[in-house]
Amino acid sequence: MTTSNNNRPDWLAPLTTLNPTVVVLGTLALFLGVLLLPDPVGAALVLVIAAGLGWLLSRTWPVLAPSARAIRLVVIGLLVAVAALKFLT
Repeated sequence: MTTSNNNRPDWLAPLTTLNPTVVVLGTLALFLGVLLLPDPVGAALVLVIAAGLGWLLSRTWPVLAPSARAIRLVVIGLLVAVAALKFLT
């Protein structure tokens, strides 16, 4: 894996060009969709979020401390549990 000058993997470079406002508004839109849409649709959106976080975790795994890995795995597990509960209700 190649890295840039500041020890950041090169594939993360496009993420630094994203407008933070757009990222926050997109996340808010997903969150509101989870809350306001019917349960199966909301559960699917939660799984989309969990999948995105899982992908990001897989890409950053080598540079994360073990405690950071554990916290991220717990968050992804909680999101999957929330999705399962939404599907079952």
